[in-house]
Amino acid sequence: MSEAIPATRLRIKFAKEGALRYIGHLDLHHIWQRSVRRAGLPLVYSQGFHPQPKIQIASALALGFSGLAEVVDIWIEKDAEWDLKKLQAAVPEGITIFDMQEVELHGPALQTQIESAEYEVTLLDEIPETLLDEKLASIMDAESILRPKRKKKRKRFTSAPQTYDLRPLIFELRKLSPQKLFMKLSAQEGATGRPDEILKVMEIPIEAARVERKALNFKA
Repeated sequence: MSEAIPATRLRIKFAKEGALRYIGHLDLHHIWQRSVRRAGLPLVYSQGFHPQPKIQIASALALGFSGLAEVVDIWIEKDAEWDLKKLQAAVPEGITIFDMQEVELHGPALQTQIESAEYEVTLLDEIPETLLDEKLASIMDAESILRPKRKKKRKRFTSAPQTYDLRPLIFELRKLSPQKLFMKLSAQEGATGRPDEILKVMEIPIEAARVERKALNFKA
């Protein structure tokens, strides 16, 4: 198939929970590819030497995190019949589809439209409330929080900076209860805040927390 084939662009809002918390971004892409085919929907493919099904996931979710506000766009052949219940029956346990709507075919890439993400973090180990308050205040009062960049394959003799500033990526950080935190973080391309990095600054192991993405906020 080719991108030149008349197409319909569908936007699907869904949750990813349970055992699927431990699958990566690429695996999730493959799950949608298989599920759409299983539901009998004819996918549209990109052009080029290695055509790929046109599927865009709004924002990658780290391993171990669950999400209640995930979004994926799929392109299917125009005039193909689509049904939310039929697609729900085709996806694996752990994915719940909330909504599926047709959107503008040639609109901007989904990933470029996300502005911020909201998370609820449940702390599994008890922390004295005064200490937790101090940790939160220390982060929010900081002018800068330098963190090491994640290691990637780099070219030799690169002069790229080895750190980044986490603080501008934190829009909101507060306590919901003695065991729960709310985080609103930047989710823009090239400027994404990560809950696990904030927990590291707070000296809380990621294994001692459960992270759930509650919302993805799109640009106006």
